Amino acid sequence: MTNAKMTAQVRNGRGFIAALDQSGGSTPKALNQYGVSDGEYSGEEQMFDLIHAMRARIIKSPAFTGDKVVGAILFEQTMDRTIDGIPTATYLWEKRGVVPFLKIDKGLEAEADGVQLMKPIAGLDALLARAVKAGIYGTKERSVVNAANPKGIAAIVAQQFALGAEVAAHGLMPILEPEVTISIADKAEAEAILQDQILKSLEGLDGQVMLKLSLPTIPDFYQPLVKHPKVLKVVALSGGHTRTKANEILAQNHGIIASFSRALSEGLTAQQSDAEFDAMLRGAIDSIHAASIA
Repeated sequence: MTNAKMTAQVRNGRGFIAALDQSGGSTPKALNQYGVSDGEYSGEEQMFDLIHAMRARIIKSPAFTGDKVVGAILFEQTMDRTIDGIPTATYLWEKRGVVPFLKIDKGLEAEADGVQLMKPIAGLDALLARAVKAGIYGTKERSVVNAANPKGIAAIVAQQFALGAEVAAHGLMPILEPEVTISIADKAEAEAILQDQILKSLEGLDGQVMLKLSLPTIPDFYQPLVKHPKVLKVVALSGGHTRTKANEILAQNHGIIASFSRALSEGLTAQQSDAEFDAMLRGAIDSIHAASIA
C-alpha cells in the first residue's frame, strides 16, 4: 500500500517535484551543464559516479527540503546508491522530508502516428518489487506526442494507463507522462485530444494516478484533470523552456505544480563553492515553488 503520509504530502504539499532522473542518454549533457566536460571522466561508471555526486549535492543542500520540494524523481541507479551511507530514497524521506519516485521507462520507440510510445520495460515486475523494498512511493513513465493525431494519442494514453495499472498492482503511485512537444504547430489540438483520452481512461480506473504534462497552450486548460477525483496531482514538465519562461506559464495554471529537471539545475556548477551552489539552488527552488503555488 502507498504510504499515507507521503500521499498527504503529494496531495497537500505546497511545493514542487524535483526531477533528478536524467538517464544514460541525457547524463553527459546534464554533466556538461554542471561544468563537467566529457574529457573529465572515462566510461559509464565514472560518469554515473559524477552525476550521483551532483544529485547528492543537490539533495543535501539546506535549500532542498520538503517545505518547498514535495517529491523527487530518481533514476534507477540513484535509487540503488546511497547518500552518507543511507539508501537514497530513505535519505530523501527521512532526512529531507521529500517523497521519492522512480523513473521506470527505458526510452522511446521510433515515431508512428505522430507519437513515440515507450519501449518495452524488461524485468518490470522485479524493478517494481525492488522499488517497493527501497521505500519508493511512485513511478514516472514518459512517452511523447509530436502531432495532434487521434490514433497515435489514443495509443499513447492506452499504453500509459496499462503500465500505470501494473505499477499500482505493486502498491506504487504511477505518474503517467504523455509529454506534448512544446514546439509543434498543432500543440493546442494535441492537448485537447490528449485530455479527452485521459478523461475517458480515468472513468474505468480503480484508485488514483498522477499526471505529468507539458504546460498547456491555453492557461488552466487542464482544470478538468486537476479537479478529477481519480487524479492525485497534476505536475508539469518544463519541456525545454528556460526556468523563467516555464515559471511564468506555470503560474497561469492553477493547481498544477512543477516537476522540472533541467530548469531546476540551471546555473549549478561543480566549480561553485558550497555557499555559491546553495544560494543558486535556493533561488531556483524559491522561484519554482512560487510558480507552483500561484
